[in-house]
Formats: sequence, C-alpha cells, structure tokens
Amino acid sequence: MATPPKIRPTALVRACGGPRYTVALAVDALGTGLLRPFLLLYGVTVLRLSASATGIAMTVGVVAGLVCMPAVGRWLDRGARSTVVAASMLVRVPGVALLLATPAGHVRLFAVAALFLGIGNQAWPAAHAALVATIAHGRERDAALAGARALRNAGLGAGALLATVCLAGGPTAMRALAAVTGLAYLAAAALAASVRLRADPAAVPAGAGSGRAEDADGAGSTAGSARRMLVLLAANVVYAFCLNVPEIALPLVLVTQLHASPAWSAAIFVANTVLVVTLQLPVTLLMSRFARRTVLALAGVVLALSYLGFLAATSLGGGWSAPAVAAVSVLCTIGEILYAGSATALVTALAPAPVLGRAVARLQISTGFGLAVSPAVITALGARGPAALWGTLTAATLVSARLVATGKDGGTRRSGGSRVAAAGARGRRSPRANDRGTAGLPHPAEHPSDLHP
Repeated sequence: MATPPKIRPTALVRACGGPRYTVALAVDALGTGLLRPFLLLYGVTVLRLSASATGIAMTVGVVAGLVCMPAVGRWLDRGARSTVVAASMLVRVPGVALLLATPAGHVRLFAVAALFLGIGNQAWPAAHAALVATIAHGRERDAALAGARALRNAGLGAGALLATVCLAGGPTAMRALAAVTGLAYLAAAALAASVRLRADPAAVPAGAGSGRAEDADGAGSTAGSARRMLVLLAANVVYAFCLNVPEIALPLVLVTQLHASPAWSAAIFVANTVLVVTLQLPVTLLMSRFARRTVLALAGVVLALSYLGFLAATSLGGGWSAPAVAAVSVLCTIGEILYAGSATALVTALAPAPVLGRAVARLQISTGFGLAVSPAVITALGARGPAALWGTLTAATLVSARLVATGKDGGTRRSGGSRVAAAGARGRRSPRANDRGTAGLPHPAEHPSDLHP
C-alpha cells in the first residue's frame, strides 16, 4: 500500500494547466452557475414557453452534445488540447446570444440556443480531462482532476447562489444574468486558448498506452482491453445516477412521498455542494494508496449502502424520516466523491495514449447518457414506491461495482508471455508529447502506486 502523495498548491495549479487555465475554469464555472440551473426557468418565465416544450428543447441540446462527442474525441487524438477546451467554452457564447435575442414564444430559437449550450457542456469534461492527462501523470493527474472538480463545484455553487438572489428582479434580471454568463464564457475561452497546449501524436508509438499495471493488468490483447473498457463504460452509466440523486430523487421522495418541507431538499443540495468542494481533493489524495479500480468499486458499494439507507429512512415515522434522509445523503455524497475521483482517472490511465481523446469522449457519452435517462428512470421507479426506487438502484449499482472490480480478471489469466510484457510495462514510462515547450509545465513523476498492482 503506497503512501498518499503530498502535493503543494503551486504544483497542483501547474498540474491543472497553470494559473491562466485555473482562472479560466473558475470564470467558466461561475458563469455556468448563473444560468445553467435556471435554464428551464428562463424558458418558462422569460420566453413564456411551456414547461414541456422547454424541457424537450433542453433534452435535444444534451443529445446533440452527446452525438458530437466522437468528433471531439478524434479532434483530441490529433493532438489538440487547449484549443478544444476553448472551443467547448466558446460554442456556448452564441447559445447565450440566441437566448437574449429570442422573442417570447419562439421555441425553435430556444432549441437552437439549447443545442449550442448542450454541445459545449458535453464537450468540456472530455477536453478538460485530456488536457490534464497531457500535463500531469500518475497520482498528480488524479489530484489535478479532483482539484479542478472542487473548483468547478465552488464556482457553480457561487454562481447559483448569486443568481438565486438576483431572481427577485424577474425576467429583466434573468436576461442580465444570461448576458453576464455569455461574457464569462467568452473570457474563459480566451484564457484557455492562451495556454496553447497540444500533444504530438507522432511522438507516441502506436502500441503505447498510458495505463499502469495496477489498473490495466499489463498489456493484454487489444480486444480484451476494448471489452474491459466497454464494461467499465456500461457500469459508469449506472454510477452516473448518483449525480442526480440530490437534485431529483431526494426532492421527489421528500416532497411527494414524505410531505416534508422543500427546505430539506435545498439544505441537502447545499450540503452536497459544500462537501464536494471541501472533500473532493483530500479524499482523492487519501484513496491514492489504492488502485483506481478498487476505489471505483468501493464507490459503488458506498452508493449502494446509501440507497439502502434512504430506503430505511423513508420507513421511519414521527417526523424522523426527513432528518434521516438528510443524514444518509452525506454517505451518498461520499460515494459520489469516490466515484468522481476515480472514474475519469481510471479511464485516462487505461486508455492507450493515441486514443486518449476517444476514450474520454466515450466516458462522457456514458456519463451524459446516465444523466439524461436517470430523471425518467428515477421518477418512474419513484411512482412505484420507495422499495422499487431504492431497491432497484441498490441492485444495479452493486452489479456495476462487481463488474468494475472484476474487469481485470481477463488480465490475471494471461500466458507467460503476456506476464513478461506486463512486467515490462510496469517499468516503462508511457511516451508523451513534450508539452513543456508550449505550456512551460513540467511532467511530474509517476507515483509508486501507479507502478505496482
């Protein structure tokens, strides 16, 4: 078991892309928090659209973003890094401009605006993960991804809080918030583009991979690696449901089934945000002594236990159900933190360097699909009662955790020649493009736990 790395703040900022890129992340998150949680409200109150038409337009935007992900992955695999991040931020600017220009009642223009916003929102996570994976390696990469997620959640929370205060101003205030969001996206895109970071695909041998023995079980066959990645992505669809539990499942249970005050839902959402901001990085560093696959499987177990806890909490009477649900939500948030700190890191560690972009794009497709279908699944199961909702989520998550934990079994029954290849992979650092000339950022050494199973 390895000792968790101690990463200085300056090294963490460098691993995240440098000061300018870190500022870009903060500005983008703040702008996103001003509008994204209230986009449905914008369509209903400002543009006077029906809730169903607004929801359909937003769903179309999400689907369009997922459809574009294969192209984003190929763009990344041609070496683009900061350019793709900047483009994902910039493509949302015309979306905001269309929101401001859309007259009341015009659902088609709103749908086009949602399309631009959806493309940017889906493309950004994959582009960001590829950029960080190019700069940082080993457990420093994991810490950088975790630190960026904490920063982004802080920006989203601050933006949403500011927007909540401003919503009292009515449609005029919402239009002003949208305008500020557009300016934030523009500024963030300019900052991200100024980093000028790219990888050189020609510098990476075709068979090179960025995986480490602890997660990839050595070389293995290409077909076997593809199957294991497919299983991981399928499990990720179920894992992604946890991201919508505080926003959809718990308000549904608290308000419609337990008839509790909506204040409980708001308090749980705020607590979830605060815990992610404060614990994402330290928990990721603490768990770095374990293999990423082990942490991801553990995340599934923790989430499943929290779902059972929600089932038990809903059966309590005498006014104890709502406080019990709030208490169990802390366990659910811990599971979310474990999941978020290991899923992307595991995929970037497993993916061969020449197809890193396509790997993170596929991860985003599986995450986006899980987020897209989870509201319908959760509400349908919730209509059948707490046992159907939490029992189904528990069973599905445990199955997914089992698939993640056993995903390396194919690598443990290799021939002797494969074991030799795996042993060589443990001692060989994956070739990477020399980005120091373009970004001025060093390549940190791998953490020992990345070199040993």
